[in-house]
Amino acid sequence: MKPFLLLGTRPEDAAADAEYEAFLRYGGLAEHQLVRVRLESVPLPEITLDDFSGVILGGSPFTSSIPTAHKSDTQRRVEHELAGLLERLVAADFPFLGACYGVGTLARQLGAAVDHTHAEPIGPITVELTEDGTADPLLAGFPSSFTAYVGHKEAVAKLPPGAVLLGRGAACPVQMFRVGTHLYGTQFHPELDEPGIVERIAIYRDAGYFDPTEQAEVEARVRGVDVSVPQRLIAAFVARYAR
Repeated sequence: MKPFLLLGTRPEDAAADAEYEAFLRYGGLAEHQLVRVRLESVPLPEITLDDFSGVILGGSPFTSSIPTAHKSDTQRRVEHELAGLLERLVAADFPFLGACYGVGTLARQLGAAVDHTHAEPIGPITVELTEDGTADPLLAGFPSSFTAYVGHKEAVAKLPPGAVLLGRGAACPVQMFRVGTHLYGTQFHPELDEPGIVERIAIYRDAGYFDPTEQAEVEARVRGVDVSVPQRLIAAFVARYAR
């Protein structure tokens, strides 16, 4: 099997490693089957698409909607490199799964606005599949609604031109969409389970997602929630595109 490529941008080793391990676990992948590039640390190497089964872009502490002048040199480099890669992926209709930061990056590539209108606090939400979502082959066998973890300062303001809405939420209308036949984006985090999100809450307690004095309340909000359905999305992506 050709490996999948995971692109990460988290500078915190604990968060980056946990994200990688979660995609390995829920994708049923061995380490040699999921090549990781931490873009916050190294430039994007030359990517030959035929070397990979698919590309995954995880979450990030980057806020893409802030003015360019306020972005770090690293963020500007990463965004430039991702734009070049996504241009190729969209043109080739190459398998792609972008989660949280990944969905916004894909949407911006297609000309959609990403802003603070539909930001959501850290916690569980209900994702409702649309008619197109129920019919999508990647979501075959999924229930019409399921619980997932979110936590984001920005979101897709409006569905990109040509994209198909697959999942919606009450506070954030664009929870999942497809571009072409094989490129997907989710606002929710399919890779997160309870231990994973509790760890991430601790890592990002001072990053502006919540009042640090309310950390215990935020942790209580995410405990005891069944998020097994979104985790199936990773396995489905791997099963569909492994080659």
